[in-house]
Amino acid sequence: QVQLVESGGGLVQPGGSLRLSCAASGFTFRSFGVNWYRQAPGKEREWVASISGGGFTNSADSVKGRFTVSRDNAENTVHLQMNSLKPEDTAVYYCYVNRGGLAYWGQGTQVTVSS
Repeated sequence: QVQLVESGGGLVQPGGSLRLSCAASGFTFRSFGVNWYRQAPGKEREWVASISGGGFTNSADSVKGRFTVSRDNAENTVHLQMNSLKPEDTAVYYCYVNRGGLAYWGQGTQVTVSS
């Protein structure tokens, strides 16, 4: 059974850091691109960052220079390092994989940036 599980969310003060993880089970991550999305209350889900199977990364302008995505193929995990967090980064963060035309989402992890 294919499953994605996010972890690492929490409450952090503005300017702080968090590291999110997306662990895959039921398939091998390394061949697939992985995307991070987020959804704030009352807003549509938006793309945050991605990493290809070959390790190429990209990120939205709103997080560029602050968020970094990486993958640990040995652990079948993708990470999202978030630095210099702002209140507007508050959202539920999801990882997403398209595997053979099928979309897989994790359950999400809450990130709250507040003083």
